[in-house]
Amino acid sequence: MAFISSGYNPDKPMENRISDIGPRKYDDFYPPVIAKNKGKWLYHEYIQPGVYYHLAESGDKVFTVRVGGARLMSTTHIREICEIADKHCDGHVRFTTRNNIEFLVDDEKKVDPLVKDLEGRKFAGGSYKFPVGGTGAGITNIVHTQGWIHCHTPATDASGPVKATMDVLFDDFKDHRLPAHLRVSLACCLNMCGAVHCSDIAILGYHRKPPMLDHEYLDKMCEVPLAIAACPTAAIKPAKVEIEGQKVNSVAVNEPRCMFCGNCYTMCPAMPLADDVGDGIVIMAGGKVSNRITAPKFSKVVVAFIPNEPPRWPKTTETIKNIIEAYAKDARKYERLGEWAERIGWERFFEKCELEFTHHLIDDFRDPAYFTWRQTTHFKF
Repeated sequence: MAFISSGYNPDKPMENRISDIGPRKYDDFYPPVIAKNKGKWLYHEYIQPGVYYHLAESGDKVFTVRVGGARLMSTTHIREICEIADKHCDGHVRFTTRNNIEFLVDDEKKVDPLVKDLEGRKFAGGSYKFPVGGTGAGITNIVHTQGWIHCHTPATDASGPVKATMDVLFDDFKDHRLPAHLRVSLACCLNMCGAVHCSDIAILGYHRKPPMLDHEYLDKMCEVPLAIAACPTAAIKPAKVEIEGQKVNSVAVNEPRCMFCGNCYTMCPAMPLADDVGDGIVIMAGGKVSNRITAPKFSKVVVAFIPNEPPRWPKTTETIKNIIEAYAKDARKYERLGEWAERIGWERFFEKCELEFTHHLIDDFRDPAYFTWRQTTHFKF
């Protein structure tokens, strides 16, 4: 009723709106050609890696130049992006969900100067600031989580392995040589605020040890009931612990039930989970979101554990490169990585990718909902 009493009209939500409360409406930022043709686009075509256009019913075209960005950007880098958008695109720029930056122009004559400007901007070490690519049958930017920089429960870093992996895969960022597009993701722990459950190749940080218990400080720093309630597998229970002859309130962890998620540490700093030996990386493969050709697929574990090897994570990057090379050599055109693996059989997938198979990799998930839920938008007759 507060909105009604203040004069808010639900039939005219933008009437008398104060512009500095919340973000401006998204369509205020459309380039004119997109605002004019919204909902009337016919198709898109790739001109070269990183450059494509959309054609509208009216005959108008909008040209997009995609460049690789980063999840963590400095203000100077963002200002340079804005300067490029002002110079070439009348101030219009957009970011994709995989941290790419897209510059949009309405005339093909503007494309080459824009590409040359972007490719000509380099860091002092000689690497590209704005590499053009990430479209079509290649590899786009890796979407990733926070890692050691910001998160409190990671089992691996995020920006470090992603940078190392993209350095190895950079040629495929700027090319269309793969059978189909390939998506790589990273989540730095099992809580997975990344897209590793549905990516062609996924890098997953994995804890292998339960939380450590600092009994001396636990009851002083934590609300014990919160720490217990935070556990999704009910692996934590209250306990009395004797320290220097005095009994204190603490908790006990049922280790076989612990799934190493770190939720307890979120509630209780006296239950840290990070461990330099127990933490590492799991490689998953075969997932996708697309409904094209086959239904969406969940990723499957193909490498059970790789130790953290900062700063370049050589074993992780080598494993991913081997999988992609096998896929590029053997898959059919338009076939996603998981579709290729299912066609040749997962046994052959492990052989071709030179991966060791162990019983730890057997997918024994048997929930009835897995078979009964409608998991796809494919028509069923």
